[in-house]
Amino acid sequence: MKRLLFLLLAVALLAGCGEPKPQFTSTDVSGLNFSGDFQLTDHNGKPRTLADFRGKVVVMFFGYTHCPDVCPTTMADLAAAMKKLGAEADRVQVLFVTVDPERDTPELLGKYVPAFHPGFLGLRGSPEATERTAKDFKILYQKQPGQTPGTYTVDHSAGSFVFDTQGRLRLYVSYGQGPEVFAHDIGLLLRD
Repeated sequence: MKRLLFLLLAVALLAGCGEPKPQFTSTDVSGLNFSGDFQLTDHNGKPRTLADFRGKVVVMFFGYTHCPDVCPTTMADLAAAMKKLGAEADRVQVLFVTVDPERDTPELLGKYVPAFHPGFLGLRGSPEATERTAKDFKILYQKQPGQTPGTYTVDHSAGSFVFDTQGRLRLYVSYGQGPEVFAHDIGLLLRD
């Protein structure tokens, strides 16, 4: 009986000796394979895919430059997270994907996105490429009419996707979780 008890205790102790799983604050979606790659152009005119950023943690957010609240708040949170990460921020790439390619020209994206952080990139595509990319990432977006044709708003999904340095989707950060969550979870991925 003592031998059996000792064996059970040894097995229990050994089970706890494995590599501990990171404790993310945001939603761990590791293993879900619902997002695909993308083929969009950055605000500097360079064609981009997810593979271009291999070796960096990538944060991908879908929004638009005329957004009154969610987009600037998220971008400001990401900029604050980069400050919290310090030198590690050099190993992070934030991508702002516009869901409003009609108004979000490369020039406008080139002013808006780097205003939050000089390393952030704005991405855009044709309306068809935007629709395809949004569909691949399960992003919903829809124009809402304004007072004039050029003053419409766009309702859109508001979370951020975070990929590890190997390009695997790992996290989903809901809107409003703040810079601390981004910094904490990105830091864990950088050390993973």
